Amino acid sequence: MQENTHIKQPMRLIIRIGRNSLSFATVNSEDEGHITYEPYFLNSGISMAANMREAFRAEAVLKASYARVLVMVDSPVLMVPIEAFREDEQRALYLHTFQGHEQDEIVHTVLPDLNCVAVFCVNRDLKLVIDDHFQQPAFIAAIAPVWRYLHQRSYMGVRGKLYAYFHDGRMEVFGYGQNRFKFCNVFDVKDAHDGLYFLLYVWKQIGLQAEHDELHMVGDIPERNWLTEELQKYLKRVYVINPAGDFNRSAVTQIEGMPYDLMTLFVKGR
Repeated sequence: MQENTHIKQPMRLIIRIGRNSLSFATVNSEDEGHITYEPYFLNSGISMAANMREAFRAEAVLKASYARVLVMVDSPVLMVPIEAFREDEQRALYLHTFQGHEQDEIVHTVLPDLNCVAVFCVNRDLKLVIDDHFQQPAFIAAIAPVWRYLHQRSYMGVRGKLYAYFHDGRMEVFGYGQNRFKFCNVFDVKDAHDGLYFLLYVWKQIGLQAEHDELHMVGDIPERNWLTEELQKYLKRVYVINPAGDFNRSAVTQIEGMPYDLMTLFVKGR
């Protein structure tokens, strides 16, 4: 457990559910700067829902009372233009796009500043476990705080920008134009060579300029130095975002193991 202060009366609970990870964070009711982060060690032989049940039995952090509970879910996301979104159609549209999620609950996160809605899935059994323990927990796509913050950041300067967020064995690649996504996709990345291939492919696909535009990377970047050096052979402006510097040395950036999307949620909001 990593913490930056003792928490007497936690008010907010954030549950982050990754593809192969589970963690909990609490926020002090008296001071939003007092945050405790606890990764949960999964039993790989049982489902995520079963792990969640075990966590409710074993973890003290889940036995407290909370005014608000937020669940960040890392699952495949379908982007729908906000003007075309209909909640009663989201399930059919999602299942048409992604196979194998017929037994999942389909939910969404509205991104008004990006003029779109992120539709994603939550395992039905997992959602039932959480709903049984908390009243009206809110569910959001885990990547949403990163999308919104880096969209604001993209206005700095006049150069085009492409962003890559590495986490949970994947790479989220996205860029913006006129308050909308210009590109948004996710790639499985086993190593830095995969990252190099996909980034250069996307760069060429959306027509960015090697001499003028910028690539920004953040998160658990595999072989970061090698990947940066290889990218710089083709692109003039390649940057690695340092959360501590970017977030003005916020205390959350010093908590070991905290994912960048959770840091962004605490510092910049949903």
